[in-house]
Amino acid sequence: MEHRQFGRTDIKVSAIGFGCWEIGGTYGPIDAAQFQQAVHRALDCGVNCFDTAEAYGMGTSEQALGRALGSRRRDICLVTKVGVGYPEAPNRRDSSRARIMASLEQSLRNLNTDYVDVYLIHWPDLNTPFDATMQTLDDVVRQGKVRYVGASNFRLSQLKTCMKLRRIDVVQYGWNMFDRRMQQEIFPWCVANDIGVMAYGSLAYGMLAGAFTSDMQFDENDWRSKRGVLGGLNLFRTMFGEDHFPRNLRAVEELKTIAARYGKTLPQFALRWTLSNPAIHTGLVGFRRPAEVDENIGALGWSIAPADMGAIDAIFARHDVVTEPPGWLEDDPID
Repeated sequence: MEHRQFGRTDIKVSAIGFGCWEIGGTYGPIDAAQFQQAVHRALDCGVNCFDTAEAYGMGTSEQALGRALGSRRRDICLVTKVGVGYPEAPNRRDSSRARIMASLEQSLRNLNTDYVDVYLIHWPDLNTPFDATMQTLDDVVRQGKVRYVGASNFRLSQLKTCMKLRRIDVVQYGWNMFDRRMQQEIFPWCVANDIGVMAYGSLAYGMLAGAFTSDMQFDENDWRSKRGVLGGLNLFRTMFGEDHFPRNLRAVEELKTIAARYGKTLPQFALRWTLSNPAIHTGLVGFRRPAEVDENIGALGWSIAPADMGAIDAIFARHDVVTEPPGWLEDDPID
């Protein structure tokens, strides 16, 4: 396993991280026993970054991860998030002191631990002053319940405001071949400030797994069955929307030919692309089964030639694939 220094923290984080959104219940049925086996296989392979959130099933994902980790919890960098998914809150977001303090206690119970390594504000809450949020995060660090703090899906201006109040140690953003918005402003700022960066959606929510077809029928409990409608997020519409999905799949088929030249599968190739950005410290992947862990480890220990990086861009241009979706996550409602 390749490990990278996680910004200015004292953590060396595995280049491949274990993302636990899937186990929260919005990706259709998942075998709990297989998930637990995947967690242990990942640990055995050197994966030491596990990412979950309160909003992933409102505790479901955290509880499943806590059970799966068991006594091996101290061997990892455990990340969870707070701040979204509350029906009674404006736009379902709440990063107030009361919410953070209550949610953290519940997350600790869910995860069966007395501290988390990284605690992130999942989405910006525009109804709570950032100074109140950052002061609360600083307090939970001082209390020993959290080691490092940060933000996910914040605009650059919001990150800068928060950074003046209290150092942001880690951030988390979507980053894959189909979503490159962060390369313009966010990633350069993170590099300049030596901030740990986690990339979610490394395989484009399954698009870059290479198994989708134009007549793909997702499980009715799978958010992708709505053709990318998840709240008001334009990002997912440009991946799974009816006008975009077919052209995206055609691009994926061409990508397979480049991957084959390296003797790699498409997921390995796509994850290598994600990890090639110098701003990225860990690329999160959702593992349902142990075999998927073994598969994705194949993304390590090699590199994509510059010429092939250009070939990837040419494929996307030829199929008119949108790589910088319109809008910004902060402006969109979460349903």
